[in-house]
Amino acid sequence: MSTYDRAEAVRQFNRFYTRRIGVLHEHLLASEFSLTEARILYELAHRDALTTSTLCRELELNSGYMSRVVAGFEKKGLVKKSPSPDDARATRLQLSAKGQKAFKALNQASRDEVAAMLEQLPQSAQRQLVEAMQQIRSLLGEGEAGYVLRDPQPGDLGWVVHRHGALYAQEYGWNMEFEALVAGIVAKYQQDHDPRSDRCWIAEKDGRVAGSVFVVRHDKHTAQLRMLYVEPGARGLGLGRRLVEECLRFARLAGYTRMILWTNSVLADARRIYERAGFVLVEEEAHHSFGKDLTGQTWARNLE
Repeated sequence: MSTYDRAEAVRQFNRFYTRRIGVLHEHLLASEFSLTEARILYELAHRDALTTSTLCRELELNSGYMSRVVAGFEKKGLVKKSPSPDDARATRLQLSAKGQKAFKALNQASRDEVAAMLEQLPQSAQRQLVEAMQQIRSLLGEGEAGYVLRDPQPGDLGWVVHRHGALYAQEYGWNMEFEALVAGIVAKYQQDHDPRSDRCWIAEKDGRVAGSVFVVRHDKHTAQLRMLYVEPGARGLGLGRRLVEECLRFARLAGYTRMILWTNSVLADARRIYERAGFVLVEEEAHHSFGKDLTGQTWARNLE
């Protein structure tokens, strides 16, 4: 097959897939939004304090078009604008409560549509499809990441317990008390979790688990981030930051107004991720656990 023939095969696939997922329609998923508008809403829902210039650059959109879209969002009450604290010339964008609600409905409709498409296939074919998509992303060199976030599959939760125990023993000298603690948390999550208020993400890179994080209900208004971890070989890709961003996004959409987490001062890399995500230290206490003298810390941030 020549390069020309391969190019035609790619174009045929593009035509098939865009028709299959309905992106050729004027509005996406029978909503009031175009595909580009929906993508802008997605970025604003997933990341804090984006500027219009950052959106233009990352989505490769014309600044004039972006301005018109943002103006339309602002007129509908979907976004809030404020000066960027880092650059007075830049405008920071955030979804309003109405914008969060609109995105939540659009996101659920998208998830339902894809789930309905997948449910037409047996489990083995579903896995094959997802793996093929991951391979396409990897071969085309998708930016800096090269990983995918997904729901846990059988075997993943046991792996999370194993890797927590092994990594924290190697890197911090913690004993098996820590692995037992993680096992208890994971078991409780699996037995009691409510998908409306609790969530786990597994990060996968090159077909292998590269990290994970959990969000669970602490009380009616407060979500708790738990057990963030990233494999040594996947560090430096922004994966820890992305996992925390997913937790914040989910917590907002689930109706929480605050998020807390507990960590230890020795976990310096994790603490830097939390600080950059807007968490602040609210309490700390010395304790002896996992065979070590440690300083436990509670961090928190508002979600409104």
